[in-house]
Amino acid sequence: MLETWVPSKDGGSEHIAAHTFTFRELAVATKNFRADCLLGEGGFGRVYKGRLESTNKIVAIKQLDRNGLQGNREFLVEVLMLSLLHHPNLVNLIGYCADGDQRLLVYEYMPLGSLEDHLHDLPPDKKRLDWNTRMKIAAGAAKGLEYLHDKANPPVIYRDLKCSNILLGEDYHPKLSDFGLAKLGPVGDKTHVSTRVMGTYGYCAPEYAMTGQLTLKSDVYSFGVVLLEIITGRKAIDNTRAAGDHNLVAWARPLFKDRRKFSQMADPLLQGQYPVRGLYQALAVAAMCVQEQPNMRPLIADVVTALSYLASQKYDPETQPIQGSRTSSSTPRVRRE
Repeated sequence: MLETWVPSKDGGSEHIAAHTFTFRELAVATKNFRADCLLGEGGFGRVYKGRLESTNKIVAIKQLDRNGLQGNREFLVEVLMLSLLHHPNLVNLIGYCADGDQRLLVYEYMPLGSLEDHLHDLPPDKKRLDWNTRMKIAAGAAKGLEYLHDKANPPVIYRDLKCSNILLGEDYHPKLSDFGLAKLGPVGDKTHVSTRVMGTYGYCAPEYAMTGQLTLKSDVYSFGVVLLEIITGRKAIDNTRAAGDHNLVAWARPLFKDRRKFSQMADPLLQGQYPVRGLYQALAVAAMCVQEQPNMRPLIADVVTALSYLASQKYDPETQPIQGSRTSSSTPRVRRE
């Protein structure tokens, strides 16, 4: 049992415990890590679907690559972070295994996979995400980030926000996962923490990529990239596109300047079924999040407010015109504060 004592808000201490599993238990749960139990492969190892014999519970089991110290450090960070942090929009860590050189993490199983699975390279039979579901996912992911930035003490910089790290539960309920790269944020009068640049190309804030200076606003930039992916259906980096269009933010920046081009940015898979005003407002939020200057980006709490409002405005394609039809031209102007 991993046991930690952490200071609580009232000056006392809270006792946190994460369940420990033997390697044998997890091997049995995954039928000896059989290929047909493999859910996916990430930067830190493979993830398997398993059933725990003791509780009959379906879980996701991440087996970390045995690549020495870095992997071990990330394993410890993940166990500590997720043992201490609890929120409806963060994935739940059930326990871990540290038998010999084996390092495994056991999470709640998220039946709908990752956001990336629903946005990019979709097979023909896969259901397309509608506008309402996209806004619900965006608002939920922002709430998870808000908890890390504003409720956790000290604040936590997530550092690796991307579509593949947003997992979806029943009814497309989003949860942030993969905390191996998370850092405790600046404390006192410090404005940033300095660290070697880690994370994913295309999602990294420019100032962090160039200087290694990590702030809460670095996460806000990454969130803006994710929001753009949700709205446009494009990948953060897509080398299959024309030369100037590989980078999503670089492609979007000139279009942000002309509202008449906003409709060109909507994911074609939406087939025009979105509220014009909602699209404009969501793009305005994304544009603010991916600004070059960190101090110009909004606080995540303000992003949550804006996206919660958009998620509450249910769009009904039956009663509202499909975009591109004549009736949709008289749309109200949207201010970008």
